[in-house]
Amino acid sequence: MKKYIFLLLILSACGSKKDIPLTEEQKIDKFLNDWHKAAATANFNNYFEAFTEDAIFIGTDATENWNKTAFQAFAKPYFDKGKAWNFTALERHIFFSTDKKMVWFDELLDTQMKICRGSGVLIKTDQGWKIKHYVLSMTIPNEKVEDVVAIKSAIETQLIKDLQKK
Repeated sequence: MKKYIFLLLILSACGSKKDIPLTEEQKIDKFLNDWHKAAATANFNNYFEAFTEDAIFIGTDATENWNKTAFQAFAKPYFDKGKAWNFTALERHIFFSTDKKMVWFDELLDTQMKICRGSGVLIKTDQGWKIKHYVLSMTIPNEKVEDVVAIKSAIETQLIKDLQKK
């Protein structure tokens, strides 16, 4: 019996998780979790270093289509207050291009807005994975769509007219 316990101790010490390299999918998962954590802990530099210089962030409001510089300007006051936003992945799907240099993903997020959906594109750079494009959407239960449309109509009817003039 003592031999078995000794053997189990040796095997568990040899097989620790830190010795097992992460798969590329696990690296992406960690990268995205760390990115969300940077916002939750108001780490402005880590949050925005995750983006490519030409990245696009699309927010939940129809007017929120920002390049990196504009998104930084929008977000800075939130980060300066010590807490930006806190998104935690509930579910995530990751897909690789055939050359493994580009990834697209979608995720369901637990947020202060309840469940939201994020989707994005990552590219592999010399500095590691970077966010090239990210879209954040609020989810709406199908049976509540009419209620939400009624709320949005007063605001978005004029926005639709303005956008159609462009």
